[in-house]
Amino acid sequence: MTKLTFLGTGTSQGVPIIGCQCAVCQSVDSHDKRFRSSALVAFDGLTIAVDAGPDFRSQMLANHVCHLDAILLTHNHKDHTGGLDDVRSFNYIDRKAAEIFCEERVLKTLRNDYAYAFAEHKYPGAPEWHVHLIDERPFRVDSLQNTGDLEWVHDTGYFYRQADGSLKPSDNAVVEAPHDQPNVIPIRGLHGQMPVLGFRFGNIAYITDMSTLPETELSKLQGLEHVTLNTVSYHPHHSHFSLEEALQLADRIGARHTWLTHLSHAFPTHPAFCEELRSRCCELGIRSDVQPAYDGLVIEG
Repeated sequence: MTKLTFLGTGTSQGVPIIGCQCAVCQSVDSHDKRFRSSALVAFDGLTIAVDAGPDFRSQMLANHVCHLDAILLTHNHKDHTGGLDDVRSFNYIDRKAAEIFCEERVLKTLRNDYAYAFAEHKYPGAPEWHVHLIDERPFRVDSLQNTGDLEWVHDTGYFYRQADGSLKPSDNAVVEAPHDQPNVIPIRGLHGQMPVLGFRFGNIAYITDMSTLPETELSKLQGLEHVTLNTVSYHPHHSHFSLEEALQLADRIGARHTWLTHLSHAFPTHPAFCEELRSRCCELGIRSDVQPAYDGLVIEG
């Protein structure tokens, strides 16, 4: 059994947008309050976050998350990586480095945006990461139980205790993700011209920030209970599915349930949008049950 919690379902600016006076941004319905898009997945005995944007700290607190086995990054835009500094809390509580899974191009951005985390002589208390490089091949995420424990030395930083009792400085190692006995299937798509990844966990697939899904990837999405798809507008968009494109893709994938995420204030308030989707799906003969996701929604498959 896989369980996915939507930590955030909004666009890069979130909803409400700062200063906006539209009906959606002024709505008092909690369904219309959207953090930046990300998800929490309970799968194969693991607790996995997909993306860690600027709202990461608030999302962890709102959902009472006390432990993460891994963070999977779909791509390198700031609304999906801007909260990674806040893994410091997990470093301290779990005494483990955070396990980050991402592509090489994403790592390049992290090295630039978080240079202090990769410095040879790190600032004491900088985030501790193990970066696992992934590509389009299925890969394995493991529990943190078998990794070494971090020890905090006041005003100095984190170290690993050695067998002889000495302390070795942590190094934010970069390794290739293991591909034996994989439990996560990457889904390749394009975000405009940028290659991005979605992920399949058992009977649930999480896709966000795509405008193109190659035909070759559809075979990875057969037999799903749930799939998430992004849409930001009724009109064609340079880097996201339009609503019509998302509905057409939902029908082709054929999951029992399709949940729309990365939603903008261009769509109506939640109850009105639910009704609109029911009507449009009936009119178009779409096989999947298509509904807008919202922050805090939990799905199981």
